[in-house]
Amino acid sequence: MPTPSMEDYIEQIYILINEKGYARVSDIAEALSVHPSSVTKMVQKLDKDEYLVYEKYRGLSLTTKGNKIGKRLVFRHDLLEQILRLIGVKEENIYDDVEGIEHHLSWDAIDRIGDLVQFFEEDPNRIEALKEIHNRNEDEVVDAVEVKDEVEESQGPA
Repeated sequence: MPTPSMEDYIEQIYILINEKGYARVSDIAEALSVHPSSVTKMVQKLDKDEYLVYEKYRGLSLTTKGNKIGKRLVFRHDLLEQILRLIGVKEENIYDDVEGIEHHLSWDAIDRIGDLVQFFEEDPNRIEALKEIHNRNEDEVVDAVEVKDEVEESQGPA
């Protein structure tokens, strides 16, 4: 089983190959914000573990095993983005939130999240009901902050 770091590389390589038809060390380094030498070391490890085939100066390609895992990792990432959007997480937080949680969930949890997405998408009323709860809770938070501010003002400086 690949480590979280290996997963990040496999996922990015899979994306690059599907978008551009190839993945170069420099492209991977740029996408992951790491040094090319780090990419080379990881690519060599992934080659040794049979996730990809790497030939120096010739490029790399995913093996059947690497391709299968890459596809599953992209699915996991997309699914987590989807559920966070559905539950109303702010768009500017979604990518970092997914990056923070994706390696900490079992595939069983991912499958159940898939079920939850399906549950919401099968009936738009469920999404609307969730939005109503979200709005109600947001209003309660605002009210609580206003009460706290009023209490602090009435008490004066400490």
